Amino acid sequence: MRIIAGKFKGRTIKVPKSKLVRPTTDKNREAIFNYLNNIVDFSSSNVLDLYAGTGALGIEAISRGASNVHFVENNYIIYKNLLNNLETLNATEKSKVFKMTCIKFSSLSKHDTYDLIIADPPFFKNDIYKVFENIKNNNFLSHEGLFLIERSVQTEKEDMENFNLEPKKKLGDSLIYQFLNN
Repeated sequence: MRIIAGKFKGRTIKVPKSKLVRPTTDKNREAIFNYLNNIVDFSSSNVLDLYAGTGALGIEAISRGASNVHFVENNYIIYKNLLNNLETLNATEKSKVFKMTCIKFSSLSKHDTYDLIIADPPFFKNDIYKVFENIKNNNFLSHEGLFLIERSVQTEKEDMENFNLEPKKKLGDSLIYQFLNN
């Protein structure tokens, strides 16, 4: 898997051999970040990558100049791979990795606020609904902060009911939901 743009453009990151990881495709990541480039100033942004997996989304944000990126990943093998990817790219200075569930992280009473939160949960894992609620209720987003969630087209009806949002974009078999804090 390669980084699309920025200072790490063209560099590759490792994807562990695991059924627990379904990285966002290069094509979808490119579409997401092309969209974000028009609305996010990465040079001063504090970013959170939930369900981080390989870290591709957060690393893409670092590559484009994000001030700070926090990653949340619970699985030990995938967490170790993420740490390795950050070390290989010399990106550890601008990052912090939390080894815990996203529900636990989003329930923390002491936390940073984020200009951009990106979540790419396993498509058919529904704890994202509780995470979404926690992020909103616990003030994780800065004023005018943006929360993007990537989900499957197969979960659209349930997602719309739980997020109370319609998809912002369709990318192949993925839907992108957007919540803006204002």
